[in-house]
Order: sequence, then C-alpha cells, then structure tokens
Amino acid sequence: MKRTDTKVVKIGNVLIGGGNPIAIQSMTNTRTEDVDATVGQILTLEKAGCQIIRSTVPTIEAARAISEIKKRIHIPIVADVHFDYKMAIAAIENGADKIRINPGNIGSRENVRAVVDAAKERNIPIRVGVNGGSLEKEILAKYGGVTPDGIVESALDKVRMIEDEGYDNLVVSIKSSDVLLCIKAHELISEKIAYPLHIGITEAGTVLGGNIKSALGLGVILYEGIGDTIRVSLTGDPVHEIKSAKMILRNMGLYKGGVEVVSCPTCGRTRINLIELASKVESMVEDMPLNIKVAVMGCAVNGPGEAREADIGIAGGDGEGLLIKKGEIIKKVPEDKLLDTLREELLNWKE
Repeated sequence: MKRTDTKVVKIGNVLIGGGNPIAIQSMTNTRTEDVDATVGQILTLEKAGCQIIRSTVPTIEAARAISEIKKRIHIPIVADVHFDYKMAIAAIENGADKIRINPGNIGSRENVRAVVDAAKERNIPIRVGVNGGSLEKEILAKYGGVTPDGIVESALDKVRMIEDEGYDNLVVSIKSSDVLLCIKAHELISEKIAYPLHIGITEAGTVLGGNIKSALGLGVILYEGIGDTIRVSLTGDPVHEIKSAKMILRNMGLYKGGVEVVSCPTCGRTRINLIELASKVESMVEDMPLNIKVAVMGCAVNGPGEAREADIGIAGGDGEGLLIKKGEIIKKVPEDKLLDTLREELLNWKE
C-alpha cells in the first residue's frame, strides 16, 4: 500500500510522517490535575500499545501536572487546549511534547503568536485541529452547513495562521462524526498540504457502534494512503481504543506485531463453547510477543481448511479437538485440554 508522502515531525521520541509507522494515540479521561490517576491510566494504555497520549489542559494546575506526569511515563504527551492560550504556553513550559489547539478559538492573532513563539522556542509541534462541530459561522454560511470543503477551508486557514508566524512544525487533524464526510475531507486536504495527518472519526460512539464507524471510515482513509497517526474515538475505557486501532491497522497491513486471533462464527455443527474458548484465547495471547495468526474453529469438519492461512489453530469436536498448523492436523487432544495445548505451543513458538 502506497502511503502519501508527508513531512517528518518529531513528537517526543516518536517520528511521524515521511513513511514512518502510523502511531497509535489515545486520550486520558482522568482529571489531568490528578497525577496518580492520569499516570496510572497512561501506563495501562502503554501496555496495550499506545504510542502517543493526549491529556486535556483546562487549568494551570493541569498544565503544571504535565511536568510530573512526564517523569513517570514512557511515551510522548500532547496537551489538549481549548480557548485559553495561556494554558498552551504553560503546557509547553511544563514539558508537553506537542500541543493541540484550534487557532480560531484561542482569541486574537497576538494570542496565536504568543503560543507559536513558545512552541518555536522549544521546537514543539503544534497539532492544528478542526472538527465539524467547531466550524466558524462564516464557513457554515458559505457552504450551507458542515461540508468536506468547509472543513478543509477552515483547517487551511488555521494552518496559514501558524505559517504566517514563521512556523511549520505542524500536524493537522480534521474530524467529523459523519463517516463519508470525513473520508472526503481527508481526500481533499491530503492533496493540499504535506503536513502529517492525524486521522479519526470523532464522536464515533460506544465500543460497538464506534468501532464499526471507525473501521469503515479509517479503513477507507488508510487504504488511500492517508494518515500518520490514528485514534479510534470510543465512549468507554480508552484501552479499547488502542486494541481497535491495532486491529484496524493490522488488517490494513500497516501494523506488525502481536497475535491476531481469527475465529469462526459458530453454526449448528459446533459442539463446544466456542464463544468462551475464543475469548479465552484472545485474552491469553494479548501480551505474547509474537507476530502470528491463531485460528479458533468450532468443528473438525471445516476447521483445518478454514485455519489454513493461520500459523496455528485449534478446532473443537465432540469431546475432543484438533491442533492445527498451516492447515495440517498435528494431533488430537481432549476438548478440555485444547486451551492448555495451544498455550504450550505458543510459549515454545519459534518464529
């Protein structure tokens, strides 16, 4: 898959753009001022595979907390700022690795200049973010509502505001909760700028609905070679965002590492509790440092054939099951030993 060539931007110790791997992001939902709670959540997200974390900075206490948080985490932290330009400056002064602002809602040109000057002094990237819900009245009037062209025009206006201050260490984000609108907007803006794009479907919804919308929208955007960082925005535990992002990227051929689990949907031939077994396998392999595909099949009729593309798999039967490698049956085991047999094989796996 050919990816759009964009400028390389350094966020902490992570390089994005220019063909670098797409970085997985999430956002904390703790009060940033609560350092212990925020650090605890970030460490959990790190373990899940988060590579860049964003935290809101609505108060000076939150900005100051960035300094302490950074000492206890291992990934770059982005300060999310709305309205008060002083919070952006304070976050930069306290070590934020990147700031996210909408230059249109932090006040005058002087305010924008003050933020840019602070970022320029430390060479901190600025993420220019525009959402469908934040468009100016003039843009809405011009295009008759929220449209891809309107979102792109608004974003380009904000980019020029930063560029006019002599700064181009930028990342751009344009988001909408409308999947088709979001796809079109990304297609348009990728032809107009060379800055890295942070992609996502904003306000996507709950874990179920949000995953479907995100997979549809982000799948198309990624297939077109667009995107340098990604967030799957879900209403729920942000760990789900990381897992979902990894699965989307893996299925697009853009993420290597980790065990991929495939399983059949069950049918009348199923004689084992496949739903429970597949869930147990997924949990078991979560932290295994392997880059393989594992199949969990519900019967011995189609199991070996359907698992052929997997590196290893198990198929349930009536009281017994099969261990399968590359579609070949290796051995039969009692049904209650399937999970243990698979675990032993994986723990001794040689790639």
